[in-house]
Amino acid sequence: MDNRTNTIAGWVLAACGAALGLSIVGGMWLHSEKPDKPGYPLEGAVEAGGGAATPDVPIATLLATADPAKGAEVFKKCAACHTIDQGAPNGIGPNLYATVGEAIAQGKGGYAFSDALKANGGKWDFDALNAWLTSPSKFANGTKMTFAGLPKEQDRANVIVYLNSMGSNLPLPAAPAAKPAELALPNGPAGRPANETSKAPVAPGVLGNATTPASGAPSVDPAAKK
Repeated sequence: MDNRTNTIAGWVLAACGAALGLSIVGGMWLHSEKPDKPGYPLEGAVEAGGGAATPDVPIATLLATADPAKGAEVFKKCAACHTIDQGAPNGIGPNLYATVGEAIAQGKGGYAFSDALKANGGKWDFDALNAWLTSPSKFANGTKMTFAGLPKEQDRANVIVYLNSMGSNLPLPAAPAAKPAELALPNGPAGRPANETSKAPVAPGVLGNATTPASGAPSVDPAAKK
């Protein structure tokens, strides 16, 4: 009896060992690496932020509806470094009174502009101000201005009209003309509009819209027939 019990116990242990071994081998064989990103890849899908960036709305279009009062509120972010009242002294940055239309990096009571900004040349027109306020470091790589920029287009437009109202008062650029709506393609036969009555050619000798009888047929005036 003891030998039989020992034999059964041995077979049970062997079976458990075999099952455990198969489980380990199977786990190693079927092991899959953890994906870098959770989820399932979709063919043709583009990651967020990939592809070409959506072009900005032209600044002239935004200026047409910009609000200088809202621009004054946004300008409070700049007030730690800039003054804007006429005759006010320069701060960490230059005084910005009558800046719109002025030469870039010149004047301003002898303020020490960076060489990077001086190298741009030109004037502070509306497009230049929009580019500057979007990202000063991209507009003039190496500029002393550490402000990251205003990401919202309408905020930039509001600030620009506010700056313009403070001593510059230049006329705002005309907004680009809207593209005319494309005309619908005609749906009628032979390129005619769909609402135009289609006039099919009348075969010789067939009375339809035509009033001339076919050759050899008697001439009958319908009006004369009673």
